[in-house]
Amino acid sequence: MNIPNSLTLGRIVLVPLVVWLIITDETLAAFLVFLLAGISDAADGFLAKRYGWRTELGAYLDPIADKALLGSIYVTLGLAGHLPAWLVIAVVSRDILIIGAVVLSWMLSRPLTMQPLLISKINTFSQIVLAGLVLAELGLGLGLHQLVNALILVTGTLTIISAAAYFWAWLKLMASYEPAPAPRPPRKRKAADLDTQRSRVRAS
Repeated sequence: MNIPNSLTLGRIVLVPLVVWLIITDETLAAFLVFLLAGISDAADGFLAKRYGWRTELGAYLDPIADKALLGSIYVTLGLAGHLPAWLVIAVVSRDILIIGAVVLSWMLSRPLTMQPLLISKINTFSQIVLAGLVLAELGLGLGLHQLVNALILVTGTLTIISAAAYFWAWLKLMASYEPAPAPRPPRKRKAADLDTQRSRVRAS
């Protein structure tokens, strides 16, 4: 356990707090906690790269923390009527699709080595900006309703495109994967070796 992993675990701990603050209409506090989570995300990434504190645990924890935080915020804002249901469904369904693909690949003993796509990074950035903007609008009353509505359409479009891109990449990976041939039983292997030796003797 190092500092970046501790910061990542801290973001996971903040998830129920943010959900509770949104439910109780403490949106300004929820916005500040969301900012704190964003700062910790940037800090653990910087420290891991700067000092070489990357670990296998961190590689798993970081995306889990990000998905848990964003997913919880989107679902809670959707249930509260601050985000449209179709957008929440798209965001959650995309994450379920990716997780399901990884689990299915693991069950089929086919290693999944897909790297984060550019469209996925843009989509994640858009989701973060939209969540922060909605919380800021609710907590501070900035009067940015038109910007929020426009960003909802952009984020929804990016989410659908990102899901389709990941699904297509997964299909190509599964179609191109060729498992190693199973070893032959000992008896068949010995018989094949004997046939090979007999053929060499006859040829000589």
